[in-house]
Amino acid sequence: MTDTNMAASRPETFRAAVWAQFRKHKGAVFGLIVLGLLILFSVLGPLIWAPEKLTVVEALKSKNLGPSLTHPMGTDQLGRDQMQRMMAAGKVSLAVGFVAMIIAIFLGTLIGVLAGYFRRLDGPLMRLTDMFLALPLIPLLLVMVMLFRDDLSRTMGPEMGAFVLIVFAIGVTSWMHAARIVRGEVLALKEREYVLASRSIGATPKRVILRHILPNVVSPVMVAATLGVAEAIITESVLSFLGLGFPPDFPTWGRLLFEGLEYMQLYPERVIFPGLAISLTVLSVNYIGDGLRDALDPRIRGR
Repeated sequence: MTDTNMAASRPETFRAAVWAQFRKHKGAVFGLIVLGLLILFSVLGPLIWAPEKLTVVEALKSKNLGPSLTHPMGTDQLGRDQMQRMMAAGKVSLAVGFVAMIIAIFLGTLIGVLAGYFRRLDGPLMRLTDMFLALPLIPLLLVMVMLFRDDLSRTMGPEMGAFVLIVFAIGVTSWMHAARIVRGEVLALKEREYVLASRSIGATPKRVILRHILPNVVSPVMVAATLGVAEAIITESVLSFLGLGFPPDFPTWGRLLFEGLEYMQLYPERVIFPGLAISLTVLSVNYIGDGLRDALDPRIRGR
């Protein structure tokens, strides 16, 4: 048998099958490209685009300029380059989205696995989940920010304190949907033959969960994670838009929207660029989530 025939007869790996199905979803590929460009813009952009620092007099002369070759996105009311601020804001907004998503997915997976596998914990944990779902999210976040912002700012500094507070607040109020999804998967998985066989030979609950349950709930967790990133970015933008997010000298896309609102009629680009960045990020992440859902579902992947 030739090498070509051997390669053709070799079974397709799970990763290759998932990638092949993911590529068929045009929206997911578009979202992956757009999200990659936004990440490159935010992370590598400051290494390429670094305008010279202006004196006070030069800054006053350069304030509220429109887009030009010198300032592609214009300048703000203090003469700062908007493109440079968009890059710095993107780094913070994307970091908030991904870190808050990790916290939410960790809590949701933990509570979902415990509720689904241990019957005595199912009732209390699900009632806790229902209680968090019933709480109004934005007012709760506003209360948390108002209560703990000053203490964390004194302990960690205004920038790091605000980052830790906002990320933690968003993470601990966004785990409920992931918990419900994981619980449903665990309820079905723990009755499968290989799980029953493992329990019958004396495997501990910890071993059963780590070896047989968790690997099989990765697919829905990954889909929930992508949607969690978009939700976290929107929530942070709302807080910054209300003026209760990061300090003014620590920009995010939501903060830039808040600052540009006053000048929206005279300088609409001050609102268009950060709003477009938020919209593209959320849209691309949602498309990636749809593509992952289709790629990780064996019934769809086999078509």
